[in-house]
Amino acid sequence: MTVLYAGVIVAFFFAMNIGASGAAASMGVAYGAGAVRKPVVALLISGLGVFLGAALGGGEVVKTIGSGIVPGSIMTIKIALVVLSSACLSLFIANLLGIPLSTSEVTVGAVVGAGVAYQGEAVAWSKMGTILLFWILIPGIAFLLALVVGKGIQWAKSRLPSLDAPHIRRPLAWLLVLAGFMEAYSAGMNNVANAVGPLVGAKVLSVSDGILYGGMFVALGALLLGRRALETNGKRITDISLLEGSAISGTGAGLVIGASMLGIPVPLTQITSSAIIGIGTAKQGFTYRQKNVIAQMMKVWVVSPVFSLVIAYALVKIFIQGDFYTVLVLVSVLVATAGSISLMRSVQRERRSFHEHGDGI
Repeated sequence: MTVLYAGVIVAFFFAMNIGASGAAASMGVAYGAGAVRKPVVALLISGLGVFLGAALGGGEVVKTIGSGIVPGSIMTIKIALVVLSSACLSLFIANLLGIPLSTSEVTVGAVVGAGVAYQGEAVAWSKMGTILLFWILIPGIAFLLALVVGKGIQWAKSRLPSLDAPHIRRPLAWLLVLAGFMEAYSAGMNNVANAVGPLVGAKVLSVSDGILYGGMFVALGALLLGRRALETNGKRITDISLLEGSAISGTGAGLVIGASMLGIPVPLTQITSSAIIGIGTAKQGFTYRQKNVIAQMMKVWVVSPVFSLVIAYALVKIFIQGDFYTVLVLVSVLVATAGSISLMRSVQRERRSFHEHGDGI
């Protein structure tokens, strides 16, 4: 029973953190563009959208996380606790290091890590191939759609100066609020599975109970803990018009809802960032700053699942299989890799210092 209670507590704690970081950020565009001026109103809209998205459409992704990647016979309550603990620990360490990981990618990585601990035959690699394909394609599709829509908006602004008139701003603001609500709705459809999917796979919760309780706690996290994420995202969005903001949120919402209906967990933050880059490219062309953002997104895409995969694998080996030798080898490899990277950076800095200042021994 202790393991059961621990699994439920970790799952709902994870759900609240998902709400704080991801669901609240879905209204960041609307808040930053001035369509919603009060943070509490933006958080209420976000919380409502997340809950409805989870309760009405979150079932397919829950099934994928719970039993689509590894079979239900593997997903015991102990494995579910390992998966949830690995995802939470990964995000906690990443936050300490300042690395923005994706909750969907971290959770999928943890599930795969638990499956690999059983010699890999437990993992549905064809399903994983589909998920990886979506992770690669959807951000690119978001960029292209936003680029095309952004070009259309620039053309319309040049032909219709009245788009910036005060009497047009109010309906455009409502359009952006609706788009932000739909983005929160899509976050509920997709992200609630990260918290409750393992419990559903372990038969602790039914799918209907999982999406209901998960949606409640993700929404609660958005309401109680989401203000910082909302303020951060809103302050970053300073040169986006109401119409452009609607295109960004609408693009992200549409793609995530489509993926959720297919049961595919996808990184909402990366999709939204890709849409923002698409709009920016339509306005100003491709800049060096956008190149850096894309490079960071690619690093996160690789690091997120691998980081949690290793942690989940180690926890299964230690606490469930009692295989300390394999974990010792794994830790040794990680330490050697980290040491090698640190040594390479030190040598590079020393060489730069030598060439710049002519110092030597």
